[in-house]
Amino acid sequence: MFKDLHSSDRKIIELLQQNARMSNAEIARRVHMSRAAVGDRIQHLVKTKVIQEFSAVISAEALGYLVPAFFEIEVLPGKIISTAKKLAERPEVSIVYQMTGPTSLHVHAHLKDPQHLAVFMQENIFTLPGVQKVTSYLLLQRFKSVLNVR
Repeated sequence: MFKDLHSSDRKIIELLQQNARMSNAEIARRVHMSRAAVGDRIQHLVKTKVIQEFSAVISAEALGYLVPAFFEIEVLPGKIISTAKKLAERPEVSIVYQMTGPTSLHVHAHLKDPQHLAVFMQENIFTLPGVQKVTSYLLLQRFKSVLNVR
């Protein structure tokens, strides 16, 4: 975990993963550094892309997106990048990965209801040039969902 990082940087990262809103003063108390030094370390971690972003994780259900869907999309090799970029533009889409194996793209989307799912697939997946096959899956139960590496 955190290869080649100083132990104080590792501790700062661990604290921010527990609570990204923790103040620099509180982090400083816990890692035995000054508040300014903690601020400098966090800035360095952001600049070097160790910390990629600070964000709020919002419940899709709270926003009315009740159908979490996953898609395995086989795409012609010459169309993978353009298809991935087009899907990534959609506000319903939260993840687009290029995968190894027979399936080229793995996509996660949050949709309002089954009708929204049908329209999304018809208008935003089936119409893309190079799409060969689409398999969709609906999430039944979530056991773990971690948005960052720990």
